[in-house]
Amino acid sequence: MHLQDFDYHLPERAIAQQPWVPRDQCKMLVLHQGIHHRIFSDLVDYLQDGDVLVINDTRVRHARLHAHKDTGGKLELLVLDKSEGFYTCLVRGKVRRGTVFYLDADPAVQGTVLAKNGGQCRVELPLSMEEVEQRGEMPLPSYIREEVDRETAQMYQTTYAREAGSVAAPTAGLHFTPRLLETLRGRGVAIAPLTLHVGMGTFMPIRSPRIEEHQMEPEYYQISEDTARALNQAVQQGRRVIAVGTTTVKALESAASRGLVTAGQGWSNLFIYPGYRFRSPLTGILTNFHLPRSTPLLLTCAFAGREPILRAYGEALDRGYRFLSFGDAMLILEGGRV
Repeated sequence: MHLQDFDYHLPERAIAQQPWVPRDQCKMLVLHQGIHHRIFSDLVDYLQDGDVLVINDTRVRHARLHAHKDTGGKLELLVLDKSEGFYTCLVRGKVRRGTVFYLDADPAVQGTVLAKNGGQCRVELPLSMEEVEQRGEMPLPSYIREEVDRETAQMYQTTYAREAGSVAAPTAGLHFTPRLLETLRGRGVAIAPLTLHVGMGTFMPIRSPRIEEHQMEPEYYQISEDTARALNQAVQQGRRVIAVGTTTVKALESAASRGLVTAGQGWSNLFIYPGYRFRSPLTGILTNFHLPRSTPLLLTCAFAGREPILRAYGEALDRGYRFLSFGDAMLILEGGRV
């Protein structure tokens, strides 16, 4: 399967640079027995009593650090994780093994690059993860080029974020307000949380022209007994299961077999692209509009078909939808799935 088949022209003007305020008033394209154009709060018209809405409750860490070298050269570090007392970071700026740097937010804190592999480095930094977050910023995607103040940057966090561990937001969930969730619960929609900590693997570009050769980086997920029970009861009773975001889909698919979900935790490097046979009880996906040639785009095409998705993307562009993290939403319901 060729990567070029999942390309489309995304003009700069279509990439959202600011979040929509209020969150739930953005546009929502509905792919279900055709293409329909609504606003996100209209989600209440498409979900019904007994449906299960599965959300990813991961929280994005404030893990972007600005630093400088003795020479004055500027660095930017994105802290990915901590293991054996050392941090793994993506580093923007010229460094090598042995480079010493100082945090701009706290010049008394000195770090050292211990090893380098491409743009990824192993770093010694005398801070706990909690102290990193106190000094760090929200790591907004690089395609958000407009200046975003700290308060606005906080909208790159879902209102239900709980479990810290992600370097990027599960962006389909950014549109929910507490009030909208309460309205859904009042109509009998069950909200089932799981956790998948979004790593760089979700956003790493596919470099091989043949999709099958791409390898995903592992990401940690956890599904509770309560969530697994709610999903499996929905299957037994013939009720719908709608996943909020491709990260939620990945977690469910990593823990499912023959339509049932098993509680537990682990690391998933699952890569979902057209031809994949879904094994979880999904009947719908709520997602955003993704980059061309990206793994989230391929996942949505695997669920709903390449031609319906790209046709919907084309219509969304014609109608002025906003794409990517701060952009508009897309609801794919049963009937779109191939």
